[in-house]
Amino acid sequence: MAAYLNGLFDLLDSLPDYLIYIVLGLSAFVENVFPPIPGDTITAFGAFLVGTNRLDFVGVFMATTVGSLCGFMTLFWTGIFLGRRFFIERDYRFFSAEQIIRAEEQYRKYGYLLVLLNRFLPGIRSVISLAGGISKLKGLKVLVLALISACAWNLIWIYLGRMLGSNWDIVRDKMAHMMIRYNVGILSLAVLVGLVFLVRKVLKRPR
Repeated sequence: MAAYLNGLFDLLDSLPDYLIYIVLGLSAFVENVFPPIPGDTITAFGAFLVGTNRLDFVGVFMATTVGSLCGFMTLFWTGIFLGRRFFIERDYRFFSAEQIIRAEEQYRKYGYLLVLLNRFLPGIRSVISLAGGISKLKGLKVLVLALISACAWNLIWIYLGRMLGSNWDIVRDKMAHMMIRYNVGILSLAVLVGLVFLVRKVLKRPR
């Protein structure tokens, strides 16, 4: 993963500025629709280019935020259009029936709070957007909350990436490992919460 990211960063750095903005926006979009894509790491690289005065802060923020929002809403509308049965029956690898059912249970418990926090839940944010559409949440409310979430997350990433400045070459090899550990931690927490919810549900059943 680190070698792949290094090659990708070198390629991005060789592009004209306007193309880098486009790539940042597209990576943010695709990362929402296809979870394995390391969109947040590419966002951090864009922030590094802000720190070295190669790119504009507002430009990077706008490109990544619009991309993130469009990606989230694309899956949300896909969930509305295709419906629950389509995904449950097909049980896709990255949108498994188990993940969708678990997300639906979390929606019943936390409601729109999941949409507001979606950007801080990498690894399951795509399932959250899809399950939100399946659950027939209100589109306008989802759009506003998803925008707030994307703005907050991208501001944090861009600020941190900007702080790296000339130290990017030192830390970029560790960036992939950082994201993998973060994703594993969030997924483990989600599984733990799901297990606790399941155990409580079983214990509450009448004997």
